[in-house]
Amino acid sequence: MPVSLVVTSDTHVPRRARDLPHSLWSAIADADVVVHAGDWVDPALLDLFEARARRLVAVYGNNDHGPLRERLPEVARAGIEGIRFAVVHETGAATGRELRCAARFPDTDVLVFGHSHIPWDTTAPSGLRLLNPGSPTDRRRQPHGTFVTAVADAGQLRDVTFHAVPPRR
Repeated sequence: MPVSLVVTSDTHVPRRARDLPHSLWSAIADADVVVHAGDWVDPALLDLFEARARRLVAVYGNNDHGPLRERLPEVARAGIEGIRFAVVHETGAATGRELRCAARFPDTDVLVFGHSHIPWDTTAPSGLRLLNPGSPTDRRRQPHGTFVTAVADAGQLRDVTFHAVPPRR
């Protein structure tokens, strides 16, 4: 049975935004599984995700301390509709990322990561898919903030869509 996913990272609430964009909250409400690749900043945001998400797969990032590190792992793993997911915040430099991550996560089909705020969707020669949703609140050098929706279905990740987040007013 197909499972709908929302993938996000680097939310940085309340440092980069007072709240998440409405479009992301709406997608979270509709999703079967929400994946967050770290840099929450405030445990209150994690509380909101736990209250709103049907299932949450999440890790802490380099900007997460104290209670966030106590509540979340550095690496999370989940099997979703026949797909082996791993989630981690940092993967190092872009150069050589696919090979480095394939060696680190050999029993993984999809690696979700964050940290750079740069949307990324590539596949290593081993078949490992690397997916970074960017950031919905801190676009850095990108034209807009982003998050991802996708569907896990019979061992395949399909309909991977990067959603642009409108600028805050």
